[in-house]
Amino acid sequence: MTLKSRLEVVAKKDLSRIHDASLKILKETGVVFNNDEALEIFKSHGTKVEGKTVFLGRGVVERALEYCPSKFKWRARSEAHSIVLGEGYDVTPPGGAINIQDIENGRRPGLLEDYVNLQKLCQASDVITIVGASPVETYDVAPGNRAFCKLYACLKNTDKPIMGIGASKIKTIQMLDMVEMAFGSKDVMSTHYVVGVTINPLSPLTYGTEVLETLVEFAKRKQPILILPCILAGVTGPINLIGTSVLQNAEILAGMVLVQMINPGNPVVYSPASTVGNMRTGGYITGPPEQFLINITNLQLARDMYHLPTRVMCGMTDSKEVDCQAGFETMQNLMMGILSGANIIHESLGVLDSIMTISYEKFIIDEELIQRVFRIADGVNASEQALSVDVIQEVGTGGTYLTHDSTYERFGNLWKPSVSNWDDYDTWKENGSESILVRANKKFKEVLQNCPESMMDGCLEKELKTYVHTILEKN
Repeated sequence: MTLKSRLEVVAKKDLSRIHDASLKILKETGVVFNNDEALEIFKSHGTKVEGKTVFLGRGVVERALEYCPSKFKWRARSEAHSIVLGEGYDVTPPGGAINIQDIENGRRPGLLEDYVNLQKLCQASDVITIVGASPVETYDVAPGNRAFCKLYACLKNTDKPIMGIGASKIKTIQMLDMVEMAFGSKDVMSTHYVVGVTINPLSPLTYGTEVLETLVEFAKRKQPILILPCILAGVTGPINLIGTSVLQNAEILAGMVLVQMINPGNPVVYSPASTVGNMRTGGYITGPPEQFLINITNLQLARDMYHLPTRVMCGMTDSKEVDCQAGFETMQNLMMGILSGANIIHESLGVLDSIMTISYEKFIIDEELIQRVFRIADGVNASEQALSVDVIQEVGTGGTYLTHDSTYERFGNLWKPSVSNWDDYDTWKENGSESILVRANKKFKEVLQNCPESMMDGCLEKELKTYVHTILEKN
C-alpha cells in the first residue's frame, strides 16, 4: 500500500489559476524560438509568429495537451529492463557534473574512464532503471567527439532504457542512428520508444538553437522528450516562488506544443527543475527548501491537471564533500521529490557541489537513501491480517514476538541498509571502525570489478564501433 498522502504545495483551485496565468504569458508575451525550422513548423500550423517570437493561444496549448500520453513503455535492449514510465518511480543517473571525486584521489576533472565506470555502476544498480545521459564530463576526449564516445560507452556497458545527449542537428541524427544500430533494427524507433533526451529552455521564455535542433530530430524519430527548465527565482525568474512556477509551466507548455506539432502523441515528460538563486552571488544552489516549493507546485499541475509523466531533480547538495550537510540536503530533496509523486528521480546519485562534482562513494550512499525513501513511500499494509489481532492474542501479556511464527515468516521483508552500519559500538570497533565512506569506497570498487566487459552482441558492437570511428575521423 502506498503512503496515504502526497506532498502538495498549493490548493487544487490554485492549479487553474497557474494554468491560466501561463496561458496569458504564452498568448501575450510569447516565447522566442531561435531556430528557423521550429519557426516554420509553428507558421505551418497557423501560429502567430513575429520575428522569432511565437504566440500561443489557449486552444493550441490545450489541444496539444490532449495528444500527450499519460504513460508509455520505454523499451530497453534487454526486455527485462523495459519500463512503463508514468506508473511508479524510475531513477536516472545524474547529469552535468564536470568533476569526479573519491577518497583516495580527491576532486579532479572527469575522464572517459570515469564515465564508463558510472555507466557500469548504473547497470549494476538495483535502484537505477534508466542509463546514459552525461553524469560526468570526459576531458580526455576532444570536445567535438565527447557525445559520441559517451553514447558508445553507454551502449556497450548497459542494456537498460537510455537517455541520450543533446547536440546539433547532424550529431543528433548520428547518435539516433547509433541507438538504432545497437538495437539491431533501422526502424525500431517507428514502433518503440527507446531513447529519451532532456531539453533545457533558456529562461526566461527562450529556446536556444541547438536545443531546438535536438528537440526537432527526436520528435521526428518519435522519441520521448523531457522538457526541463532550470530557472533561478530572483535571477532568471520571479522572486515569488509561485511566479517562477508560472514561468516554468509556460516554458514547458511552449516546448510541448512544438513537439506535438511535429509528432502528435509523442511522449513529453514534464520536468520542473528550478530553484532559487543565491542572492549573495546570483549563482546556482540546490539545497534550499524553496526549491521544492517551486517544483512540487509544477508536479501537481502535471499530475492532477495535465496527466503527464513527470521528472524532478532531487538528491542534490551544495556541499563540497560527503559530510553532514551533504546528508541532510540530499535527504531533504529526496524526501520532497519522491513523496511528491514524481515518476523519474534525477540528479540523485553521487551529486555534490551544486551538480559540479560526482562522488563515487556518495553514489553508493545515495542508492541506500533512495531505497529508504522508497520504503517510506510504500506506506504500511492495512489489511485485516496485518492488524495482527490473532498474533497479539496468541502472545498475550508478557510474552515475546521474537520467536512467533509470524515474525519468522515476515522479518525478511523489513528494510535493511546496503551500506549503513547497524552493529553495536563494540562490534563496529572490533571490525575496524570503518566509516561509511570507507565502506562505500570498497563497495563501488567491488561492483566495478564484477562488471562484464560488454553488454552488447559482438557483431553489433563491432559494427557500432566502426561507425563511431568513422564519425570521429571526420571531426
